Amino acid sequence: MLKKYGRTFHLPQSPGATNDDKIMSDVSALIAAKEVVCTEKMDGENTTIHAGGCHPRSLDARYHPSRDWIKAFAAGVSPQLSKDERIVGEYLFARHSIAYAALPTYFLGFAWVKGDEVQSWDATLTRFAELGVVPVPQLYRGVFSNDIAEDVISNLNLTTQEGFVVRTAAAFAERDMPTHLAKYVREDHVQSETHWMNAELIKNGLA
Repeated sequence: MLKKYGRTFHLPQSPGATNDDKIMSDVSALIAAKEVVCTEKMDGENTTIHAGGCHPRSLDARYHPSRDWIKAFAAGVSPQLSKDERIVGEYLFARHSIAYAALPTYFLGFAWVKGDEVQSWDATLTRFAELGVVPVPQLYRGVFSNDIAEDVISNLNLTTQEGFVVRTAAAFAERDMPTHLAKYVREDHVQSETHWMNAELIKNGLA
């Protein structure tokens, strides 16, 4: 059964939230966590790889030529997955609002979901290594606070980076995503009124 990856709420200080976005109202679970991980928020298409193939976050997505690469990549990963496993990541073949010139590959993973639980970050990295999935860049690991968030923000280059995602390093239930996972997105992130799927296909670059 296909399952859409849950929605990631914005941190209260995220300037990139639009009228359609959800704002995290309570960051206490992040602050109380023994450890959090901050990773780079990549500007691509949220994509899930499962035992039967792959799909973008929208389960009824139409064909697009940019998706040929991820289908071929998923064909090598899917046979290694059990029916209750999902690998979720950012698919970066097509340029959206940020142009990448030196990506390690076009699919960068950020979550391993087993059953209804988002697995711990350490377990996720181990599973990625087994499957040949490259993780998104890690920006910070340790305790979380508003001061730490500001430090991570200050170290971003907001002309070439969209923002960051923070999550508890420990595993958590998918239903707890609104309190255990959040994002910071740069102001006015989307630079064009034309959706990337309706624009000319421009490939991002690989290293």
